[in-house]
Parts: sequence; structure tokens; C-alpha cells
Amino acid sequence: MKFITCILFVSLLLFSANVTGQERIDYEAIYKIKQEGLQNSQVMDIAFHLTDVTGPRLTGSPGLRKASEWARDQLTEWGLVNANLEKWGEFGKGWEVNKIYVAMTAPYYQPLIGMAKAWTPGTNGLLKSQVVLVEAETEEEIEAYAGKLEGKIVLFGSDLEFEASFDPDAVRFTEEELENQARQPLESRPAFTPERIRQFRTRRALSNKLRQFVKDQGAAAVITGRRGKHGTFFTSNGASYSPDAPEILPEIEMAPEHAARMMRLLNANIEVEVEMDIQTTFFNDDLNGYNVVAEIPGTDKNLKSELVMLGGHLDSWHAGTGATDNAAGCAVMMEAVRILIAADLKPRRTIRIALWTGEEQGIHGSRNYVKNHFADPDDMKLKPEHKRLSAYYNIDNGTGRIRGIYLQGNEAVRPIFEAWFEPFNDMIENTTITIRNTGGTDHLGFDAVGLPGFQFIQDPIEYRSLTHHTNMDTYERLQEADLKQMAVIVASFVYHTAMRNEKLPREPITN
Repeated sequence: MKFITCILFVSLLLFSANVTGQERIDYEAIYKIKQEGLQNSQVMDIAFHLTDVTGPRLTGSPGLRKASEWARDQLTEWGLVNANLEKWGEFGKGWEVNKIYVAMTAPYYQPLIGMAKAWTPGTNGLLKSQVVLVEAETEEEIEAYAGKLEGKIVLFGSDLEFEASFDPDAVRFTEEELENQARQPLESRPAFTPERIRQFRTRRALSNKLRQFVKDQGAAAVITGRRGKHGTFFTSNGASYSPDAPEILPEIEMAPEHAARMMRLLNANIEVEVEMDIQTTFFNDDLNGYNVVAEIPGTDKNLKSELVMLGGHLDSWHAGTGATDNAAGCAVMMEAVRILIAADLKPRRTIRIALWTGEEQGIHGSRNYVKNHFADPDDMKLKPEHKRLSAYYNIDNGTGRIRGIYLQGNEAVRPIFEAWFEPFNDMIENTTITIRNTGGTDHLGFDAVGLPGFQFIQDPIEYRSLTHHTNMDTYERLQEADLKQMAVIVASFVYHTAMRNEKLPREPITN
């Protein structure tokens, strides 16, 4: 085995100056990256610290602060410089759950699976009361509950679905699906129609009116059934994190099977009683948001002022520990910079890692970073750093291995990425480079001001079915081999971006 490894290394050295098209590939560096990333990986240990050790990382919470400080200190220990928690602007109140207990006590006792909605208050002790099912699709139907809710626990009815699914929970992209992505034109993504926007706003207005009505009627607390299956449910926020947000009722979101059982009992005129004890804490001492930022300094006197960035969002929802969303992405990016340092590679440009916060509430951390460092998309007045950035790379689609990359409409980078993916044909099946845009995460702020920002295509695994924003998004759902593959590929992309004579091509800025 040692002889074969030696032959492979010599072969890579012979081809280290090989050119695919006009793009130079540093095969010696790739060999070192693969050796370090596959033989000495620390990616699972990083993920362990960001999930099991830290716990939930809701923006503004002590858990997120703990994770941020650990990441900063770990990056410093590895040898990165200028590691700090960089303020990006005001976010709002912090919040965490200190205790939650909920059970049905009549018509019989049954512990229930649920979690307090983010930024909702506690119950001030044990609350025990009858449950009232409230179902209303019009303002007239809301008024029908007047005088019936005082002191009660309100259960909001919803259209929960329980049809058996014969599709697997965990999937990888098929060859056909990847081919469809590659062929799909840039403008093929469906837009929100004015009718859909109108319907959404109407539903939201009715929901706000219903919640205010329930509070005004003197209800004690709210339970909401959420989509999911087998005890897994998708979590959310239940109130504003604004420091001057109005008071609301305590609210629990619940696994659909348990909410539906109570709905059936109540519809059969069988009395349901629930007890709950919720303790939550709000934090107002520091309303600002912070990103974790650190650097590997460039070594070329003419290029070290230029930047290559990589990142993922560090914040999570609070019902699980945010393993696939997005400790996975942060662990991969931290591992990628660790690999580059451990392999003793000397990038010409400065490499800057950023672990964003506030992503789940509106991509706040990265968007504000872009405004502070590069440009505000509202006025497009470019800051000096704008011309210094070559590219930003993002991971935020779960634990699945890289299958390709979205070009975000930037066709000029296609041949470059094709060349950079070639040394990883043994690690990627059906590499897909698509002109398409993809949305919903932190590369968008860069793209909005004309900077090359890219999200990799990843296998879904269980992201869409079981882990994204759920109470079961935990360490166990991480795929070690996939995370190693991602870290190695990201490290190579970042390194080659840092070594090019020119920055990556940009799309023209249009105002």
C-alpha cells in the first residue's frame, strides 16, 4: 500500500502543471488536501462541539454565543489570525428555553412531544386547564369563540396530513435529476405570482387577528400542531425578537400525531385537559448580532490584499441541535481551513472564513456583512473591499456530499469549475454544474452586489424529509464520509481560487 501511494504521489507531481483548458491544477496540493482531509479529519469532532456540547444555537441565545466563542478560539488554535466576533448590526432580543413539560391529563395521562415557540414567554409555573379547539377561516368564525376561551388552553386546528409515504426518507440525487438541473435554464424557477402573494398576506393577517383575539379573550396558552411524522415536527418562531415587541401568550408547537389526537377527541365532544410548565428567558443586555470571522493570510505581496471567502450559518433553530442545518456546513468550512493549514499550503490571496448568524430570521448576518464591507444593494455604492473579493463559497444544504455547484448565472466560471472538479471524479458521481440560481442562504448577499457567490449542490439525504428545522436535527443525522468529501473539495476550491493570477470572472453590475 505504501508503494502504491508513493507511485500515486509521483504521478500527481508529474501532472501538477497539467492544464485543463487554460486552468492550472495543482495536483500536489490536492494530494496533500486529500491526505489530510481523509486520513486526519476532525470534521466530526468539530460537529460534536457545535451540536452536542453547545446545544441549540438560536440567534441571540447563550448557546449561539458559546458556539461562536468556541469556533473563534478553535480557529485561533489552528493558526488562523484576526479571529473575532464581528458585530454586524442590531438584531434584537435573545431567548432560550429553560424548561418545558407538557402532558395530556384527561381523558387519560399521556406525555406529549412539543417545544415552546421561539421568543414566546413562559407559563409562570404549572398550568393545568381544559383545551378548546379553535378553527376559524374568516373573521366571522373567529367571533364565534367570544366568551369561551378565558383561562383555557387553545388548540389551533390545522390540516394535518397522515398519509403513508412509500418514498425513502434518505435519498441521493439520481443521474436523471442531476441532468435535469444541468439542463434547466436560468429563468426557469417559478416566481411567486401576485395571487399567491395576496393569499399569503391574507392568511397571515387572519392568523395575527386570531392570535390577538385569543389573547384578548383571556386564554392561558396556545398549542399548535406542526407538520412532520413519527414524532418529528418542524419548528419555528412564535413571536417577534424586536426589543419592543408586544406581549403574547405562551405557545407550544407539537408533533402532529399528538395534536391530531386531541383534535379528534374534542371533535367527538370528549373533554381534553392538558398541563404544561414552560420557563423561558429573554436577553436584552446586548441586542447586536455577531459573525465569527478569521483569516489565513495571503503570501503574495501583490495579491495578499485580495480575498477568498467561505462560510456557512452558525445559528440554528432550538428544538434540536441544528446538526444538518447548519452545523454540518460550519464544520465543513472550519475543517477546510484546518486542512489548508495542516497541509502547510501557502495561499497567495488571503482566505477568510465567516460563520454567519441571523440566517434563519432573514439571512441577516451575511447580508449586513456585505453591506458593511462591500456594498449596499439598495444604492450600489461600492466600498473599497468590493474589488478585492475573488469569490465566496457557501455550504447550507445539509449533510449530503457535494454533487456540483450552482453558477448563479455566471457562465464565465463554468470552465474554471469544470477543471477544479476533475481531480475529484473518484469522489463525485455525475458532477453537475448548472447555470441556475439557488436561494435561501448566505451566498445571496454577495450575489446581490455583483460578487461571485456560490452554493454547492448537495445530496438531500434526510434534509427535506426529517431534519431541516426539526426537533430531530441532531448529531446522529450527520454522514461522516459525506462531510469529509465536502471539506476536501471546498479546501481545494478555496485554495485554487486563492492561487489564480486573476480573480474569478464577475457578472456585469446593472443598476
